[in-house]
Amino acid sequence: MSRVQLALNVDDLAESVAFYTKLFGTGPAKQRPGYANFAIAEPPLKLILLENPGQGGSLNHLGVEVDGTGAVDAEQTRLAAAGLALADERDTTCCYARQDKFWVKDAPNGESWEFYTVLDDSATFYGAGDSQACCGAAAVSAETAEGTACC
Repeated sequence: MSRVQLALNVDDLAESVAFYTKLFGTGPAKQRPGYANFAIAEPPLKLILLENPGQGGSLNHLGVEVDGTGAVDAEQTRLAAAGLALADERDTTCCYARQDKFWVKDAPNGESWEFYTVLDDSATFYGAGDSQACCGAAAVSAETAEGTACC
């Protein structure tokens, strides 16, 4: 099953979790300091809340969660063939999960899209040696295709 991911910056995580729990009728699948994610069945959506005071109400990034590394590889091959700049991140830890993923930048509008699969849960937001700019606003440079974000 694939589903769209929407990662939002929020000013107050507790208030936002309460709102989205009511809105979608389900609580977070995972909640950690400054972070919550909802795995919503209907409509199929992975909603990520990132506590960033002063940035609330803004988009952090968009994504597509897929069913495994094979699906990540297939999407990466398809988008590379279409000529899009990609940034590969394999076996990386971010947002309390170990993931295989890649990033693509919406060149006309500047939005960052992440295509990913979760390999395992993690006790930490990001891993040793992984980018500490995890889920940052500048996930991919369209010119250099260097990734610095996640989730």
